[in-house]
Amino acid sequence: MELDLYDETNQVTLEQKKLVNSLLAFAGDHLQLPADTEMSVTFVDDENIQKINKTYRGKDQPTDVISFAMEDEVEDELMINFDNLDEPIPRNIGDIIISVDKTATQAEEYGHSFDRELGFLALHGFLHLNGYDHMNPEDEKEMFGLQKEILEAYGLKR
Repeated sequence: MELDLYDETNQVTLEQKKLVNSLLAFAGDHLQLPADTEMSVTFVDDENIQKINKTYRGKDQPTDVISFAMEDEVEDELMINFDNLDEPIPRNIGDIIISVDKTATQAEEYGHSFDRELGFLALHGFLHLNGYDHMNPEDEKEMFGLQKEILEAYGLKR
């Protein structure tokens, strides 16, 4: 899996970037994604994620993670079937935006490390990019169960 990481805060260490890269590659293998799958993760502060949240979700407040799935169906948008192309192209599943400020705050609130919270948020966003959601109890149980399974198998525990 090809993962592009962007740190707009200059606060995420090289080790933390390696953790996110390694965890998401592990999760991609767990979900059996094609090796040429592409995505990005951008680390921002609360101010920037609040602007994104307001623009795209209509919520004028900072949040911890936002996912923009490339394969989400959007009204009045033509869907392209990439499976039937003569020349296969890499599958870009989308982008994840993570607030470093919220990561630090929530790590403290939940009593675990910044790294554990960062991994959790990255994985949470990743699962959204792959069609998982928690809008109803049944979907929530499936998504949160898979999150826990991947985090434990990877070794990133609370």
